[in-house]
Amino acid sequence: MSSFSSPTTLLDAHGRPLEYLRLAVTDRCNLRCFYCMPEEGIKYMPKHELLSYEEMLRLVSIMTGLGVRKVRLTGGEPFVRRDLVPFMERLAAIPGIDDLSLTTNGVLTAPHVPTMARLGVKAVNLSLDTLDRQRFFEITRRDELPQVMRTFHALLDAGIQLKINAVVMSDRNIQDLVPLAELTRELPVEVRFIEEMPFNGGSHIATPESLPWNHRRIRQHLEAHLGPLVPAYTATGATADEYTVAGHVGRIGIIAAYSRTFCGTCNRLRLTAEGGIKTCLYDQGVLDLRALLRGGSSDQEIAEALGQAFYHRAANGFEAERLRPTHQLNFESMATIGG
Repeated sequence: MSSFSSPTTLLDAHGRPLEYLRLAVTDRCNLRCFYCMPEEGIKYMPKHELLSYEEMLRLVSIMTGLGVRKVRLTGGEPFVRRDLVPFMERLAAIPGIDDLSLTTNGVLTAPHVPTMARLGVKAVNLSLDTLDRQRFFEITRRDELPQVMRTFHALLDAGIQLKINAVVMSDRNIQDLVPLAELTRELPVEVRFIEEMPFNGGSHIATPESLPWNHRRIRQHLEAHLGPLVPAYTATGATADEYTVAGHVGRIGIIAAYSRTFCGTCNRLRLTAEGGIKTCLYDQGVLDLRALLRGGSSDQEIAEALGQAFYHRAANGFEAERLRPTHQLNFESMATIGG
């Protein structure tokens, strides 16, 4: 028997609530970060296979009845899709949504920051793996660091909560970890260091045990240069372990994305740009909402399907990975998943 009948207490079989939707609005991106996607040969979805904004709005409205209160827009890169800001305005007006946020690479974002502030966007996660222009180009295959830093400063000036997402990569950006962390000394930002994951359209890079830079080593490295990282309050369902550093205005976060230490409190769903539901980053997709939408299903039927999918989700990322069919053991590009 499932627990999804109540519109405000949808729980999975492990007692975790549904509260947070990561909504990918596109699979396209204007960077080519090597850890996220291959340099060439990317097959983007035709426009008609993407959910329309109207379809997304309908699904979000249904999900608020199941407990979703926070929506984070992701991609690909969200601002690559046309008319994103008008969509955000309509999304923010949906009753029940009290936290609208966004993940972006910052290349196209700066001109839209004033409107985002007006809409009440609470937080922006800015992907930034290095402050060095040459290494930025080597990682992203694009020379866009100046544009990203314009967005960085625009967000700070607008008073929008800013979190920096930096993927930690052996032999690529280890020398950047401390300079990035030092941003927290004078600025009210959270710099979050993320274990590298295998989502670049290929197979595993390592097992969690053999990952060269896991969450423990990242913390040790930072403490060797900054002093003790003092554990801070972390909200239930958060992916980052958060820390304060003596004398720093901002915070440090470490995300054990590949070690998967935070699964026990996960409260989120992912909706891909083509309408697929992922109840875990590591699953193969568990529900095709586009088919239900375009097949004439009612809101109630869609809500019931979502409830069943959420209720039966894996206990953690390792179980979700084990349940993937053998022909899907290669992982998707992160751009197709939605971050």
